[in-house]
Amino acid sequence: MSPEAQDHGTGQRGGLFNSLRMLAATLVATGQTRLELFSIEIEEERTRLGSMLLWTLAAMFCAALCIVLVTLWVVVVFWDDHRLLALGILAFLFLLGALLAGWIALGKARAKPRLFAASIRELSKDREQLTPRP
Repeated sequence: MSPEAQDHGTGQRGGLFNSLRMLAATLVATGQTRLELFSIEIEEERTRLGSMLLWTLAAMFCAALCIVLVTLWVVVVFWDDHRLLALGILAFLFLLGALLAGWIALGKARAKPRLFAASIRELSKDREQLTPRP
């Protein structure tokens, strides 16, 4: 075999190993990008849930205080005539409010955005690009 043929063969091997190294680097970079996107989505979801919890607690505290004060006011207004009727009507209204709030909360829980949707979408694109086409 001539030295040129050996160099040519070695060059192909170096080219093949270089291509494999580049492919591995590309796969690692793609994986790193996907993991970074995944961690960003986790952080966004954690921040959103924390904010939602804080505002929900503030709203519930204010609503509970308002309910107690309104109930007390209505009972004082009807103290001489119909205090039991006033308490019964208010209890029924609060029950209806609780049922309505529970129904709305259940609807919101079912309509939440899909967790990690962007990561799943990007991984699907990656799979489509790597899958051989017939």
